Amino acid sequence: MGKLQGKVAVITGGTTGIGLATAQLFVKEGAHVFITGRRQKELDEAVKTIGHNVTGVQGDVANLADLDRLYEIVAKKGRIDIIFANAGYGEFAALGSITEEHFDGLFNTNVKGTLFTVQKAVPLLNDGASIILTGSVASAKGTPAFWVYGATKAAVRNFVGSWTVELKDRGIRSNVLSPGPTETPAVDQQPADAIAQMVSTIPMGRMGTPEEIAKAALFLASDDSSFVTGIELFVDGGRAQI
Repeated sequence: MGKLQGKVAVITGGTTGIGLATAQLFVKEGAHVFITGRRQKELDEAVKTIGHNVTGVQGDVANLADLDRLYEIVAKKGRIDIIFANAGYGEFAALGSITEEHFDGLFNTNVKGTLFTVQKAVPLLNDGASIILTGSVASAKGTPAFWVYGATKAAVRNFVGSWTVELKDRGIRSNVLSPGPTETPAVDQQPADAIAQMVSTIPMGRMGTPEEIAKAALFLASDDSSFVTGIELFVDGGRAQI
């Protein structure tokens, strides 16, 4: 019996990187997983990679109509036991070069998308369900030209404190999982000098892997963390701790 045997999980941004690795691990542990992604081709490839007990739903978390369509499909399972609001992205821009497009794009996906991903899931959430939000070490550690992204993740961290109180009577746990720099396709697209600078501040001397972050997500999703709520779990090689 897996740690998530018979559970129903929703993972947004589940086509690559941390989301895909987590979906693979959740399925291995017995869950049926719904994953989302904006691009149909990548979504189809992710579903094929996962192989079984997975449903792919194309959509953008910043688009509320897409979220409504997602939950119409998920509702056929009757409930949600785990919601991993993982969809998001980062983008560098230094003070003096911030544009409205940069700001709105980050906040629409990382903050608005996360909020409505969870709010629209609440009617389907089982009592005792687990809500996991993807935060970031950037919310606690200043990084030049990366602070608008960091501000979005600080907002996400604030959500969890309130939801822990609001949902306590239903036994629903809410936690933030905050990775440090991780070897994902999105990170690979960032400027090499910016990545090198971040890695130089990690005590363990390397970036994390999606599989390492997925194992932490499994902990927060499973009964192993049954008395854990309202926390920010850093999986960052020590970067935010020094």
